[in-house]
Amino acid sequence: MNSTYYDFGTAAERWARAQQFFDAQEYVTAAGILEGLVAEVPEQVSARLLLARAYYHSARLRKAETELLAVLERDPVEQYARLMLGRTLERQGRDGDAGPHLRIAAALAGETV
Repeated sequence: MNSTYYDFGTAAERWARAQQFFDAQEYVTAAGILEGLVAEVPEQVSARLLLARAYYHSARLRKAETELLAVLERDPVEQYARLMLGRTLERQGRDGDAGPHLRIAAALAGETV
């Protein structure tokens, strides 16, 4: 990937570009842009969450797991991150590890467990 174009512009412009690539299902390219944003502003939960989604959709499940854990470290009640972590763990065949996250996600969404 030619990083010159993807890394060009303000953080807001790169965020918009990453979202466009994600929406176009170009998950690897979106992840490349988002990796730079996350390195620049590591406390930004939304960039990490979209990066985790890009990793998930491009089957880079360990990387998705790492980013989701970082999101939950910053925001333990982020319902979508909990759900996604559970699904990521399930996809890795780790159903036992996924269960608690899926139950917490359901509880945060107001669903009966």
